[in-house]
Amino acid sequence: MKWRYYIMHKETPVATIQDDGLCSILSPSFMPFNMYLEESEDISVRINNLDNFYHWCASRVLTLDRKYAKEILNAIGATQGTTDKERARIALLFHCVTLTDVFWTKSEKENIDFAGINLYSNSLSDAFVDVSLFGKQLTLENTELLKPMDCAGDVSTQGAVPKAWIRRDGVFYLLKDGGERDVNAELLASKIVKCFQLDAVEYESRIYDNQLVSCCAIITSLQRSIVPVSHVEIYSANHDTTVEQLVSDRDAYSFHMMNIIDYLIGNTDRHWGNWGFFVDNETNRLTRLHSLMDFNKSFLAYDTLEGSRCLTIPIPTSQMQAAKAGVEKIGLNQTAEVQRDWFSDDHQWQMFNKRLDVLRLVRQNG
Repeated sequence: MKWRYYIMHKETPVATIQDDGLCSILSPSFMPFNMYLEESEDISVRINNLDNFYHWCASRVLTLDRKYAKEILNAIGATQGTTDKERARIALLFHCVTLTDVFWTKSEKENIDFAGINLYSNSLSDAFVDVSLFGKQLTLENTELLKPMDCAGDVSTQGAVPKAWIRRDGVFYLLKDGGERDVNAELLASKIVKCFQLDAVEYESRIYDNQLVSCCAIITSLQRSIVPVSHVEIYSANHDTTVEQLVSDRDAYSFHMMNIIDYLIGNTDRHWGNWGFFVDNETNRLTRLHSLMDFNKSFLAYDTLEGSRCLTIPIPTSQMQAAKAGVEKIGLNQTAEVQRDWFSDDHQWQMFNKRLDVLRLVRQNG
């Protein structure tokens, strides 16, 4: 045996896996939602175990489609891996820690605990922000001073646009760039969302290194995690349920409001990786849909009243159809008026109001 890793949830050992695929499930109810392992001597099962382990590790490190991904990997001296196994090696260097949940890994030879490595309790420096957000290279001096935990949060953050974590007064904030259009779209959409009754991340403008970026506070903690629906789909396939059933049972209201909002603001990027559930870290159980976030691709499907395809529903459905269905189920739930002076573009203002009128008519006829 060359290696054996422990998959951990805080200080709880969840499972072990070794280089030949043999595994031991220690705490089944605390398994990660996108991991499936089987205790078996069968060679095909053991190969699947290794594939699943590598895939889980790889899901905890940025992908190469992330802007400045190569610069980030160069800065930490990591290879630009494309396979799950290659990317898993990078994640394992950082014990697979993220700022989305409390899972992590350690080898059987390591004497470490979660308190000593988790990103929530151990402070991050700003040394890595320029690499993640702007693609700047570290100086030799900064490289030598950089500790693994200083960059682990950025290395594990998903998504294609440039982003970086900073910590101020004990609170983590996510800075996002992506260009002037995307930043301004996210800021405007965030103002609109606040006029409706739903839990959503609030984005504010911030200048970092003379650059306009959007900024939001972290929504996870040592007490609660988030898990994307793409991971819950794997869990559902192995637990005799469906994503649709879990959403219906736990938070149908937020699901319908998400579709209503995305139609109104023309958000084209509500894929299964940027919406999902909150998880109670005490029990590792799904609670409700997490705060609605990621509005930087808003106002892109604003040429037609119907909008683009709704990505939250598996069967082909337009955003307008999904939003109408939502209003029929739960109403429009607008709590404040959207202001004209928030919009710098006449077309966006007019299309927003046309779409709002469509949904108001559904509500009146309901």
